[in-house]
Amino acid sequence: MNTRRNFIRTTGLTAIAGVTAIETLFAAMKKKTAKTSGKGLILRFVPYDLQLKHTFTIANSSRTSTPDVLTSLEFEGVTGYGEASMPPYLGESVETATKFFSSLNLSQFNDPFQIDDILTYVDSVMPGNCAAKAAVDIALHDLVGKIMGQPWYKIWGFDPADTPNTSFTIGIDTPEVVRQKVAEATPYKILKVKLGQKTDREMIETIRSSTNVPLCVDVNQGWTDKQMALDMIYWLKEKGVVFVEQPMPKTAIDDMAWLTEHSPLPTIADESLQRLPDVMKAKGVYSGINIKLMKCTGMREAHQMLTLAKSLDMKVMIGCMTETSCAVSAAAQLSPKCEWADLDGNLLISNDPYRGVQVLDGKVILIDKPGIGISGIKSIF
Repeated sequence: MNTRRNFIRTTGLTAIAGVTAIETLFAAMKKKTAKTSGKGLILRFVPYDLQLKHTFTIANSSRTSTPDVLTSLEFEGVTGYGEASMPPYLGESVETATKFFSSLNLSQFNDPFQIDDILTYVDSVMPGNCAAKAAVDIALHDLVGKIMGQPWYKIWGFDPADTPNTSFTIGIDTPEVVRQKVAEATPYKILKVKLGQKTDREMIETIRSSTNVPLCVDVNQGWTDKQMALDMIYWLKEKGVVFVEQPMPKTAIDDMAWLTEHSPLPTIADESLQRLPDVMKAKGVYSGINIKLMKCTGMREAHQMLTLAKSLDMKVMIGCMTETSCAVSAAAQLSPKCEWADLDGNLLISNDPYRGVQVLDGKVILIDKPGIGISGIKSIF
């Protein structure tokens, strides 16, 4: 076993030889490291504010930036990378993430292949902190994939040719700005439109004045009357919408189940679904689920959620927050088994320090590089 692992480790190191700019970034953090003693895993982290290209408005909030913490996990000279993106509504912050990372003792683990043991420990240290836990999970998967010399979609046995088109998100805005955003999204084959305010019909009509590509809509719990919601969904279907995400409040379970039963379009759970136990609860209430690494603690649990949802004959979308190409590339490893992808978080920011998953003619293109398939393109220090 050790001989095999050493062979895998050697071939993996050969595949990733060279120092990227982002590795230089974390080299500067070696004196500011959490739990660096010993010969086990070494965790490092650094805050990084994501700057949005446009003000991002949804049903109940707006923002121009998103707090983020970049992470690295090193073992015997190999480094994996992760991140915690923390939009305010998640209830996490740079402060809470820093406290969580500082509480971990990952140096006790001398074998990164013990993924379940390591991540079970990480999950047990504090309740909540899902984005911070995802940052460790992603870095660990990246690390192990690099040691193996394989990307995770291959480790899981997925065909990269099966990736779906990714949607491009159009936030709530004035007609002029919406038309500008639609023009920027010309390469995409499906647009995701944020709804949930009084301007819903205006938003759709404005977009339809510029493009006929299929749409999906994300209401972010913005509709409170089930009959109004059903009427809107019938109208949206006529406008070329293919599914509706989180149309009603997550607490309106009975109304949501009624809406799904009568809806001519699939309904997708987002705010009402976070981790693995929520998948069973969504069955019969929604047609499908939206899996996001920042909510479910990362790639390990996202893979479990995907497997369970498929066994329940539910549709799956792989989504993201506003994120760098690091977390988006990690989520993209699951995309070949998903009906839909909403992996544009890295495209909405102006200061992405990584290069990773690509979009070609609207389709998610997985990178045949070990781990999650990213490289650094600039230093942020």
